[in-house]
Amino acid sequence: MSIAVIGAGKWGQALHFAISQNNRCKISSRTKKNIENFVSLKEALECEYLVVALPAQVVRQWLKKYFKYTNQKILVAAKGIEKGSGAFLNDIYKEFIPEKNLSFLSGPSFAAEVMKSLPTCVVINSKNQDLADEFASFFPTFMKTYTSCDVIGAEICGAYKNVLAIASGICDGLNLGNNARASLISRGLIEMRRFGKFFGADDETFLGLSGAGDLFLTASSELSRNYRVGFSLAKLKSLDEILEELGEVAEGVFTTQAILELSKKHEIYTPIASEVSLVLGGKSPKQSLKDLLA
Repeated sequence: MSIAVIGAGKWGQALHFAISQNNRCKISSRTKKNIENFVSLKEALECEYLVVALPAQVVRQWLKKYFKYTNQKILVAAKGIEKGSGAFLNDIYKEFIPEKNLSFLSGPSFAAEVMKSLPTCVVINSKNQDLADEFASFFPTFMKTYTSCDVIGAEICGAYKNVLAIASGICDGLNLGNNARASLISRGLIEMRRFGKFFGADDETFLGLSGAGDLFLTASSELSRNYRVGFSLAKLKSLDEILEELGEVAEGVFTTQAILELSKKHEIYTPIASEVSLVLGGKSPKQSLKDLLA
C-alpha cells in the first residue's frame, strides 16, 4: 500500500507513527521537517491512500491550491466546522473528491498518548464500508478500530466537543469543582446531540466513541488544547495571549463561532456554545456562569 500523512503537526506525526507500525508510510507538509520518511508534497500526493491531518480552517484553501484528484482514497483526520460558511468538512471535501473515496477519523485520541503506543479506540466513518475497512486495517493493535457510516454525526461530535472542552476549562479555571464539571459535560452532551440531530446524525453516535468518548477525554484533561484555552480564559488572560502561548491550533475557538451562526440560522438551542462564544469575545467568565445557571 502507498500511504502518506499530509500535515506534520503533532497529530499528523502521531498518525504517521501509528500507521508506520505495520506499513510503509510517508509524511509531508508545506514546511519541511526533520522526520523519518518525510517527502515532498508532490510525492505524498501520488500515494493511493492519504491521511489528511490539516486544521479545518485551512482545508478548503489547501485543496484549491495544492490538491489534484487522481483517485486517491482519503481519511480526514481533522475536526471542525468552517468559520464563515458553516460548512462541515465532508461538504468541503466532496467539492473535490467523490464521496466513495472519503472517510473520517473520530474517537478519543490525544497525539501524545498515541506516540507512546498507549491503547485507545477510534472510529473510521464512511459511506463506503470497504474503504472504512481498508483504512481500519492500517492501524496498529494498540488502536482498536471500529467503523461507522454516520459521517455527519462523527463530524459534529468531533467539532462540538472542542467547544465544550473550552467551557470545561473555564469551569475548572474558576475552581467550581467536580460536580460542576460533570454537570456541564452532561448538559453539553445533550446540547451536542440536539444540534447533531437537526442535521440527521444517529443517536448511537453521541453515546459512542465519537461522541461521549471523545467529549469526556477532551473536556477533562490539560492535554487538550481547547481545555487549556478555557482554563486560561477563566484566569482572565486575553485570547490573543492564550493562542500565542499555545503555539498550536485550538479548533474550538473557530468552531464556536460556526456553531453559533448555524444555531441562529436554524433556531437550535445551544446555550453552552453561546456562552463560550461570548467569553471568547471578552465577556466575564463569572458572569457567563451566572447566566448559564439562570
